[in-house]
Amino acid sequence: MTHTAAFTAVKTVKAYERVVEQIEGAISRRELRPGDRLPSERELMLTFEVSRSTIREALRVLESTGLVRSRPGDPRGPEVLQASPAILAKTVNRLVRLETIALSELVEFRIMLEGAACTLAAQRRTEVQLNEMCSAIDAMQAEVAHGPVAFSQADVAFHVSVWAASQNQLLQICGEATRGALIDMVSDELDRAPDSQARMELSLAHDREILAAISAGDGATAGRLARSFVIEYYGDIISPESRAALGNVAYEAPV
Repeated sequence: MTHTAAFTAVKTVKAYERVVEQIEGAISRRELRPGDRLPSERELMLTFEVSRSTIREALRVLESTGLVRSRPGDPRGPEVLQASPAILAKTVNRLVRLETIALSELVEFRIMLEGAACTLAAQRRTEVQLNEMCSAIDAMQAEVAHGPVAFSQADVAFHVSVWAASQNQLLQICGEATRGALIDMVSDELDRAPDSQARMELSLAHDREILAAISAGDGATAGRLARSFVIEYYGDIISPESRAALGNVAYEAPV
């Protein structure tokens, strides 16, 4: 009697993928650190015993994921980069544009991130971090008269200081990535809005309230305010049905 085992197809792994795996492994093990240089293309060819085209394809993949940076003609070899949320932001942006995830889902995720970050910031912030938040608020006030672009940069500085005060690196990375993706998606629409001045002033008022709660060490209030302000700010770019559903997430206390 012949038995049928649960075999699966054998996947052929290309040579450049093996090169990528080894370099990624060295970076993850801290054998290669930000600022370190990989060997030249020729040295990599000899080390891995592969062709130049294989090495170039591997480096292209590593660059696309933000792990290394190559400069044409640089004899020192590709540079290992510091991890950045920018790559994650681009990926999230692409998923939304391709409708793999809905814009409302991105806003919902942002609601949860902001709420958690502000709650933790109220509990963990230092005086230095609180001063940084205050300075960012002052900068926002000064930039209202200079338009949305300058104001947005100051606003980003405030949120970055809040995420840092949460003392959770994953929150910081995801927070910066989702903010970047959302800004990329809606910046043109927000900049063209006839009430941009009112929107900036409202955003400033909201951030002042969050700052007051963080300063007072009131994590519950800081988190609630942050969640409600996200849905209020981005509510115009999603459907009424989605806004209503997200309102429940924004205004209810987290589990």
